Amino acid sequence: MESVIQEKGNLSIHTENIFPIIKKFLYSDHEIFLRELVSNAVDASQKIKKLASYGEYNGELGDLKVVVKLDKDAKTITISDNGIGMTADEIKKYINQIAFSGATEFVEQYKDKGEGDKGIIGHFGLGFYSAYMVAQNVEIITKSYKEGAEPVRWECDGSTEFEISSVEKEERGTDIILHIAEDSEEFLEESRLRGILEKYGKFLPIEIEFEDKVINNPSPIWTKSPSDLNDEDYLAFYKELYPFGEDPLFWIHLNVDYPFNLTGVLYFPKLRNDFSGQREKIQLYSRQVFITDEVKDIVPDFLQLLHGVIDSPDIPLNVSRSYLQADGNVKKINGYITRKVADKLLEIFKNDREGFEKKFDDIGLFVKYGIISDDKFYEKAKDFCLLKNTDGKYFTFEEYREQVKENQTDKNESLIWLYTSDEKKQDAFIQSAKKRSYDVLVLNSMIDSHFINALEQKLEKVQVKRVDADTLDKLVEKEVKLESILSSDDQEKVKKVFEGVSENKTAHITVEAMPVDELPVVITFPEFMRRMTDMQASSGQRSMFGDMPLMYTVSLNSNHPLIGKIAGSESEDEQNALAKQVYDLALLSQGMLSGNDLTQFIQRTVSTLS
Repeated sequence: MESVIQEKGNLSIHTENIFPIIKKFLYSDHEIFLRELVSNAVDASQKIKKLASYGEYNGELGDLKVVVKLDKDAKTITISDNGIGMTADEIKKYINQIAFSGATEFVEQYKDKGEGDKGIIGHFGLGFYSAYMVAQNVEIITKSYKEGAEPVRWECDGSTEFEISSVEKEERGTDIILHIAEDSEEFLEESRLRGILEKYGKFLPIEIEFEDKVINNPSPIWTKSPSDLNDEDYLAFYKELYPFGEDPLFWIHLNVDYPFNLTGVLYFPKLRNDFSGQREKIQLYSRQVFITDEVKDIVPDFLQLLHGVIDSPDIPLNVSRSYLQADGNVKKINGYITRKVADKLLEIFKNDREGFEKKFDDIGLFVKYGIISDDKFYEKAKDFCLLKNTDGKYFTFEEYREQVKENQTDKNESLIWLYTSDEKKQDAFIQSAKKRSYDVLVLNSMIDSHFINALEQKLEKVQVKRVDADTLDKLVEKEVKLESILSSDDQEKVKKVFEGVSENKTAHITVEAMPVDELPVVITFPEFMRRMTDMQASSGQRSMFGDMPLMYTVSLNSNHPLIGKIAGSESEDEQNALAKQVYDLALLSQGMLSGNDLTQFIQRTVSTLS
């Protein structure tokens, strides 16, 4: 039997190991101490299970669990397990020699046993000394599983001095007793501890008991085979993650063990038309220990709109972002997730196009974001990304190209795809296009200005223009030009009248022959200005045009009776009154008439009708 005599000594801090300590354990968030200590306790429980499975421990395993106890009066937190325990020599080796990872040695020792490291959380670091972020004094009371091992008590007050002594302990396992420092007494609140345990230990593989209740789910669905799960299982787990969220549209179960280890479930939420509240919904775990919900670099930016869980022991933890960006496994995982998501969407599209179309309004924002930001995603997404027109019909890129080609241009010319960003405000322009059998797409999401640019860059011989960016005969190259009813002298006459009533001297006034049923005056903006303004608005930036006067074109329909009436009038007052009224009407149609100008327009209209 091992004999323990009273012993005092100094902690051995190996200079070759001090840098990993600095890198891994100088946490800015002190609550991490509980994650580390509970994870170590889970490790100890996992190790005894492994030894039993190898036939190296023949005793009763018992009910393996980790118990966290709070004693507010004594100002202590105790983390207990009935796992592998430690001998006096092991304490000297694993605790006194700071930064020596017991899990690492265990994995090395049993690496030839097959899955020796599976489930060993401590693989990413011992973490015991994180206790001293909140404790002024720490005790360890432990008894090894080894036959004849004598229980041991270890104590250290945070200095380099420790004390080991004999102690009474009947059961195998370890108790870590933290005597909480005065500046960390916030952790003596039951709600605070429960919150930390639920955050980091919600899915630990060993039961975690706090205040006589088990607070975790040791067997989350990502640890199971997809063949053993049904839709109800996935939906129930989603509710476990997001109790107040709407049901997801569908999900992907990730499971790969080569060339890296990765499991998880990613859900497609209903994104609607905004990003608000969508990010930081993917939780990153390492062997079921919660690490972070900041998954930048590990998950492509556009995929951060998804919800769910990723678990991988191959993602380096507690390291700098630049290290993550350079890490080979992180890059492979990033690419794998992108590919799996694209494959899933393509599969759904091919197997159930009707169902996919019904979901597309909810996932379209996500798909477009992926096309904008990731070329590899685009290569697959171009076959399932859908465009919707004002009639509610959906088209793939290639389908829409063929439809437009029939109506607009010869094969060697660029195709013009018309779109609306606001069906209500641009209704007059949409109706004008439809009268002449032109189709109009609906592109009204917050990223569509960027998406339009991506379409023009990626699709050959395609130009995308807003339906009110110019008069239709200029927008659509194949439009048949009409003859003007007005003579050239009358055209010049009405142009001067409108130049006189226009208060915006930067406005460009033209006279054009348009169908008689078009508006008498049409105001349009250059497409580049519209698109730049939309892009900056979507990113919260101020318009690059600042306080400059708006530049727009005022097109006078020389075939409209009202323009003809102005040209034929001999009264300058009548000319100006009519011109002002139809000019303001054009401004109103673009939402550009407000304040006193709008009041005067209404008063003139009422006076005319009276």
